[in-house]
Amino acid sequence: QVQLVESGGGLVQPGGSLRLSCAASGSIFSIYYMRWYRQAPGKQREFVATISNSGSIAYADSVKGRFTVSRDNAKDTAYLQMNSLKPEDTAVYYCNADGSWGSSWGQGTQVTVFS
Repeated sequence: QVQLVESGGGLVQPGGSLRLSCAASGSIFSIYYMRWYRQAPGKQREFVATISNSGSIAYADSVKGRFTVSRDNAKDTAYLQMNSLKPEDTAVYYCNADGSWGSSWGQGTQVTVFS
């Protein structure tokens, strides 16, 4: 089992930046992928970005060029650097990890982009 804790959310104006962190604990050696999802009010949860244990990365089209996913294996932490934030990026952001045990989710962190 792997436990995930997100942090770094907050309030930011359009054009601003935030960095989200996802700290993993437990059987971290068995993690294959770490992913970020988000869920806006009244909408379904959607994929944002993923990074594999080999460093393969993919992004949703809506965040390409603005968001950067990374992973510090020494700290067992994944990051989501979010730049040029827009009001439509407002959502609860969730970290997800897939591995040999199955899948785990964090509790989410709120990101609000407002004028």
